[in-house]
Amino acid sequence: MEIAPLDPFLALAEALADAAGAAIRPYFRQPLAVEDKADLSPVTAADRAAEQAMRRLIAGRFPEHGIVGEEFGRERADAEFVWVLDPIDGTKSFISGVPLFGTLIALAQNGRPILGIIDQPISRERWVGAAGRRTTLNGAPVHCRPCAGLDAATLFATTPDMFRGNDAAGFARLAARVKLTRFGADCYAYGLVAAGFVDLVAEAGLKPYDFSALAPVVEGAGGVATDWAGAPLGLDSDGHVLIAGDRRTHREALSLLRA
Repeated sequence: MEIAPLDPFLALAEALADAAGAAIRPYFRQPLAVEDKADLSPVTAADRAAEQAMRRLIAGRFPEHGIVGEEFGRERADAEFVWVLDPIDGTKSFISGVPLFGTLIALAQNGRPILGIIDQPISRERWVGAAGRRTTLNGAPVHCRPCAGLDAATLFATTPDMFRGNDAAGFARLAARVKLTRFGADCYAYGLVAAGFVDLVAEAGLKPYDFSALAPVVEGAGGVATDWAGAPLGLDSDGHVLIAGDRRTHREALSLLRA
């Protein structure tokens, strides 16, 4: 696939992150109504305001592009270019006053993510990844760290509750082999892989807006992003995600998840 020139898309992606952050910050650690969606996940006015702000900017700049967003669904999802938006990845952290949530922004071309942003609007940390470019954190290049093996690795997942049946068994095999297993950082853990502080993230049951932005960020920092079968992530992926900073560690983890 020939990738389109990215500079205009990256400029818009940065503007989307700015707009989302401006919408989110006034709500953080403030009294806030929390609603439960049909899947019992929480949603707030901050989630909706941030996604609406981003959708307005996309419609004004690239009205022919599609959008897949967590809060307001799909528009032109069969377009060549589709923006994939999660205004607050980690709403449970957000409503608990924990600044480990983030805004996720991706652009997919023909179903494959070609750029991604993880933006933490409270700490004002922003990871930007794009095909063929080095990932940056607040403008400075970052790189995943080498890992000698699983027995030296730090593994993250958002919650153990996301694993059921065979997924739970696979994650348990992996967790039993690593040095340290931690939960609860949501998308922030993926940024820490790119920045060289975490080695692995393994998750299941995710939606495209949960993971599309993460692949370009980690890959641009020298890491690997696949599903649990080892296939590249895309809009049609099944929601199983394995992110690793080191290719050897990725291979070891994949064999345990698939055993």
